[in-house]
Amino acid sequence: MSHWFYLSIAIVTEVIGTSFLKSSEGLTRLVPSAVVIVSYVISFYFLSISLKAIPVGIAYAVWAGAGTALIVLAGYIFFGQKLDWPAIMGICLIVAGVAVINLFSKITDASGG
Repeated sequence: MSHWFYLSIAIVTEVIGTSFLKSSEGLTRLVPSAVVIVSYVISFYFLSISLKAIPVGIAYAVWAGAGTALIVLAGYIFFGQKLDWPAIMGICLIVAGVAVINLFSKITDASGG
């Protein structure tokens, strides 16, 4: 199960990096920009490691879906962004889609993994 742990690290570090994009002011402020770059490098590294055992379509769907839901939550908590019902329903559909893929999909990569 370490491949799912690696994917979790990739998701969390991507959310950290994306959260710092706003404060980087177009990558013109040193510390927030460094956090963005380092976070994305770590995220892609762990995403690539997770692909050794998880098919790319599944890994990317989970990474993107979970990252989207978490960044919306971070925006709500840390930046005071408001969510209306269509936004909340959309996030719920993303989470549901990721759950359906993980629970019911039999997708494998070309090597059968």
